[in-house]
Amino acid sequence: MAIYSIRDAELVELQRTTFQNEGIRERDDLQRILRERIEVISPGTMVIAEEFGDWENSYRRIDLLCLDQDANLVVIELKRTETGGHMELQAIRYAAMVSTMTFHQVVDAHERYLNGLGRSGADAKGLILQFLGWNESQPEELPSDVRIVLVSAEFSKEVTSSVLWLNDRGLDIRCVRLRPYKLDSQLLLDVQQVLPLPEAQEHQIRIREKSEQQRVARQTHRDYTRYDLTIGDKVRPKLYKRAFIFEVVREAVKRGASPDAIEQAAGLKNLWISVDGELTQQGFIEAATELIAFANVDEVGVVLGFTLAELQELFQ
Repeated sequence: MAIYSIRDAELVELQRTTFQNEGIRERDDLQRILRERIEVISPGTMVIAEEFGDWENSYRRIDLLCLDQDANLVVIELKRTETGGHMELQAIRYAAMVSTMTFHQVVDAHERYLNGLGRSGADAKGLILQFLGWNESQPEELPSDVRIVLVSAEFSKEVTSSVLWLNDRGLDIRCVRLRPYKLDSQLLLDVQQVLPLPEAQEHQIRIREKSEQQRVARQTHRDYTRYDLTIGDKVRPKLYKRAFIFEVVREAVKRGASPDAIEQAAGLKNLWISVDGELTQQGFIEAATELIAFANVDEVGVVLGFTLAELQELFQ
């Protein structure tokens, strides 16, 4: 959306521009400005190092390496482009590289950073302890989590899709958009966190935590038992439970057992998906899919974990 100024009781749309058109360079200008006001793009954060690259056999450098008040390292990647390029992949690589950093290494990096700015790095440790609210006697350990902040004039769909997917899987990646505007002789900067939306961030964290708990629970309780099934002279060895039950039910259907009879024999309720009406095979699949989408999965007929295609195969 556009930004307007109010002049003589009228709205005047500000002129959108680009960093390139305004002669603002990525490292010498944008990065320098933001490192001095890091809270603009990452509140509650302290800059530890700039152009950080303490690893062998690599020329890559982290634009800004920071620390948040929970002692998590924060990788900040800057781009002045209109797409963001492949910055999320680059930032993930950096996050992996710094994930094993110790508190002592962070202090060393901050000392070099301060000295490089012409400031005294002698009290680098004290400044970090003060920022974290730690005292000298507290354990000097850092969490293994690394947060990522991507900062760009715009983000392509590929970048935002990747960030959403990665956030759903437990990473903490934020996209902050910087849009420059012209107002007469002034250059204005619109700063917006676009992912995750600030007002939905806490809700998304809760959803992510719940999804992770469910994923762990599924893995923990997954049954890998194998079964041998013999029907007449046909033997099917080492079937997983799902395949074993499917074969048993299919054989029962072939021998004339009705769905109700199978459900009663199994001692289970709501075993089947039921759709009213006389439908074609494709019509049933569409209606059943819609039923699953709007029902409690624990209460509809997916107890055996069959796919709709497999259920169709049973009753063809």
